[in-house]
Order: sequence, then C-alpha cells, then structure tokens
Amino acid sequence: MGTYVVVGVASVVVVVLVVWLSLVTLSKGYGYKHSVDPIPEDEENEDKKQDE
Repeated sequence: MGTYVVVGVASVVVVVLVVWLSLVTLSKGYGYKHSVDPIPEDEENEDKKQDE
C-alpha cells in the first residue's frame, strides 16, 4: 500500500512540474518581440526613384 502512495505522489509531482514548465515556456514565447527585416526589393525601388 505504501508503494502506491509513493508512486502516486511522485506522479502528481511530475505532472505539476511538466505543466508549470509548459506554462513558463509559453509565457516566454508570447513575450518575445519578433523583428522583420525590410524586403530588399523595396530598398532598390526607392534608390531608383531617387535617381530619376
């Protein structure tokens, strides 16, 4: 009977740890600020317009 209690408690601890780490990872992922480089074609077109 004691073995079942130990295994049950260990299982609950592992599940709580996995859920907590998942939430932390999601939170960091949503908090990340993405940056986008400009399209090179737009820069070339602007240079051509200025030359004309």
